[in-house]
Amino acid sequence: MARATALRPLPVAAPVSDQQAFRHAHDELHYRTQCGPWFLDITSDVRAILRESGVAFGQISVFSQHTTAAIILQEHEPLLLDDLRDRLVKFASPDAYYRHNDFAIRTVNMHENEPENGHSHCQHILLGTSETIPVLNGDLHIGEFQSIFLVELDDARDRTITITILGVPTEP
Repeated sequence: MARATALRPLPVAAPVSDQQAFRHAHDELHYRTQCGPWFLDITSDVRAILRESGVAFGQISVFSQHTTAAIILQEHEPLLLDDLRDRLVKFASPDAYYRHNDFAIRTVNMHENEPENGHSHCQHILLGTSETIPVLNGDLHIGEFQSIFLVELDDARDRTITITILGVPTEP
């Protein structure tokens, strides 16, 4: 049987000085990807933006502005990444029929040179568009083996990743 633990009262926050005032930062990362499924470790780029922000405690959001490119936290181990690639293709094969790719019946959100990428959208549903990560002592508070990946699920193209940081700065 589990035992209840008494809650400790939280310490009362000290008055906030101008140096400790809440702050936010916003930046973008731009990449040219390879044909997917393709995994790009962007952890060091995200850390660099976090360092520049001066935020010591808070959170950082890493967001893909695309419906066929995902952001995930995952272990950076080459054989695992191969396994993940294989599972994504098995889940939604580029060779399967997708109504999204049937331009004889599709009439919405069409562009000139529209790609046949129904599989990429279906793969994306397994992953996600963003990750929100705690910031502690000015660094990403992620696990020992966790890395931040941009996952390209479509053809090679230009991608934009939005970084938003909220928190309080390091003390002077």
